[in-house]
Amino acid sequence: MELLNKTISRIEKIDYSLSNRTQKRLDNLTKPQGSLGRLEELAKQVVEITRKDKPELKDKVIFTFAADHGVTEEGISAYPKEVTAQMVYNFIRGGAGINVLARQAGAKVVVADLGVAEQIQKSKFKNQNFIDKKIGLGTKNFAKGPAMTKQEAIRSIESGMEIFLAEFEKGIDIAGIGEMGIGNTASASAISAVITDKPVKELTGRGTGIDDKTHSRKIEIIEKAIALNKPQAKDAIDVLAKVGGFEIGGLAGVVLAAASKRVPVVMDGFISTCAALLAYVIEPKVKDYLIASHCSVEKGHKAILEYLGLKPILDLSLRLGEGTGAALAMPVIEAGVKILTEMATFQDAGVSESI
Repeated sequence: MELLNKTISRIEKIDYSLSNRTQKRLDNLTKPQGSLGRLEELAKQVVEITRKDKPELKDKVIFTFAADHGVTEEGISAYPKEVTAQMVYNFIRGGAGINVLARQAGAKVVVADLGVAEQIQKSKFKNQNFIDKKIGLGTKNFAKGPAMTKQEAIRSIESGMEIFLAEFEKGIDIAGIGEMGIGNTASASAISAVITDKPVKELTGRGTGIDDKTHSRKIEIIEKAIALNKPQAKDAIDVLAKVGGFEIGGLAGVVLAAASKRVPVVMDGFISTCAALLAYVIEPKVKDYLIASHCSVEKGHKAILEYLGLKPILDLSLRLGEGTGAALAMPVIEAGVKILTEMATFQDAGVSESI
C-alpha cells in the first residue's frame, strides 16, 4: 500500500482563497454579473483545483478501463462477457463511441485492461494508448463469495494510480474517467447501496437493457451478495474487494492520483462515479476535485451524485459509459475557462458598467 498511502498524503484541500479574486474578474467581464451561470462556476473550480489564475485545458486525457465480472454467470446481463474484450479491441482501433466523442473534444483516450476475461492481443496493434495492467481474468462471482482479495483490491487502485502518473508525465490538464465491463452495473449498484445505505432496489437499473425478469433477478443477486459478504461501508477497500470490479478500483486510483497532482477529474456515468465514490471514502478531500459530466438514466447514478453533493453539467439520457459523458462535458468546462481567461473586462473594452 506504499503508493496508495503516499498518494493520499499528497492530496491537499482546495485553495478557496483564489475564489474571491476569480469571482472579481468574472464580475468585471463584459456581461451582466453571473449571466454565464455554470460556466463561471466551472471556471472558478478549475482555478481552485489547479491554483492557476489563468489555467489552460489543452491536454485532455480520458482513462477508459476494462474488466470482467464473475457475477455475469448469474445471468443478469443482456450481453455475454465476451463483449468486454471485443469492445476493448474497438477502443484500440478507434471505432467506439468514446473514440468519436474524444476526437471531437480534442482528448486522448488511454485504454487499459485491468481484468478482461481473456488476453488482449496488443501485438496486433500499433496503438500506444493501450496499457495491460491485468490483475486477473475477471473477478469472482460475488454472489458466492468476495469478488477479489484485499491485495487485489489494493493492486487495482494502485494500478490506476500508476497509469495516471505515467500519463501525467506527458501532460494532463484535465482527466476524464470511463469504463467497460459486462456486469459492472451490478458491482456499482452493490457498492453504492453499501456506502449510501440506500435499498438495492432504489439503486439498480437495467444496465445494457435487461427485461423485467432479469432486472428482478439482478436486484435479488445484489442483495444476496451484500448479505453474504457483509462489506463495511466505511472501508472502501473492503467494499471494493467484496463486491467491486478491477476497473472500478483502477478508476478510483486515477481519481486519487489526479487529486494529488491538482488535476480536475470529469466523471462519466454510474460506474465511474461509483469509482469516485470509493475514492471519496478513502480520502474525502477528493470531492472538490470532481466534476460531474452528466446524469445518466441509471437511477443509482443520481443517488451517488446527490450523496456527494455534485451537480451534473448535462442531462442527455446517456447510459453508454466508456467516458462518453466526460468527453461531451470537457469542451463545456474549457469554455468556462476560456471565458475567464480570454473575455475582456469593462475597462479593457471601454464599455460602461451597470449603474
